[in-house]
Order: sequence, then C-alpha cells, then structure tokens
Amino acid sequence: MDTQPHVPPGAGLIPDWITPAHETALVALLDAGEWSGELRRRVRHFGYRYDYRARSATRDSRIGPLPETLQGLAERMVAEGLFAAVPDQVIANEYLPGQGISAHVDCEPCFGDVVASLSLLSGCEMRFACLETGEIRAVMLPPRSLLVLAGPARSNWTHAILARQSDAIDGVRAMRGRRVSLTFRTMRF
Repeated sequence: MDTQPHVPPGAGLIPDWITPAHETALVALLDAGEWSGELRRRVRHFGYRYDYRARSATRDSRIGPLPETLQGLAERMVAEGLFAAVPDQVIANEYLPGQGISAHVDCEPCFGDVVASLSLLSGCEMRFACLETGEIRAVMLPPRSLLVLAGPARSNWTHAILARQSDAIDGVRAMRGRRVSLTFRTMRF
C-alpha cells in the first residue's frame, strides 16, 4: 500500500486501484438499483444496512450477500493484504457538487479495524483532523483511488468532505463533478 506523507498515520492511498472500464461498470451497477434519499446525499447499502440514527448495525440488519462485483473487490482487498477478513458491508455514497459529509470516525463498535473507500467518477479533497492534537491534513482523492484507513487513521482521526463546488489542486481550482464512493467495512457484532 502506498503511504504518503500527507495521509494520517495508518492510512494509505492507492491510485488507479481499478481501471476506467471497471469504474464505468460499477457506476452502472449502482445506478441500476434504487438509491435511498434518507440523508442529504443519496446512499445504497449492501450486506448490512447501517442505521444512521442509532449509529449501529445488527445481525438483523442483514440485507443479503454482497453483489458478485462488490464481493470480488472485497476478496481482492484481502488478497492484497488490506483486510484480514473479507469485508461484508458496503455503503455507496453519491456526492453531487456542493455536497459533503461531516467529520466523523466510522462506528468502532460496529465495524472492524480497517475501512476502505473507493472513489468513482470525480475526485475531491478529504479533510482529516487528529482527535488528540487537532492537527488537520487535506488529501486529494482522485477517481479510481482506494483510501485505506487502519490504525491511528481509523480511530484517532476524523475524516470529512467539505460541502463545496470545487477543490484547490496544486493552487488551481478544480470543479467537482458527481462523485460516488464505495466504502468497504467488516461487521463487528
């Protein structure tokens, strides 16, 4: 896993983890199903449904097995040493320009020690903040990149996407397009 100085300790960013053709196929799979509008952004759950109000997921929240394509990606993550066990929960989040997600740490009692997020269609800046020191780091997530959070990056740093229309990349404003993320997690009961 490619660790870079600007990501928090324990995090890694793998550029071009999938091909453009695979990206197109994944977006088509997601758009062929029904998106939920339960949040300010549209979401889809696979494997288990996460309850945002209760901040939990239980055995009873099982939807079913992951679709074959997502299962293949989950198995690849294990084969590449990113997860110890095959992730069994995936959430797809759709972000339109101007949408974001507030600073958070993925539910530690609910999910395992590793969280991985695959960016599709458009890049964006993710902002990390250390819970102990308040240090802030900003990382550009390019399309088709896989962000892996483990160790301190998983539990001691929040991550967020600011709700805005563009990001600054090397001092140049880049307009955001539609971005879809696939976040892979392992359920912990």
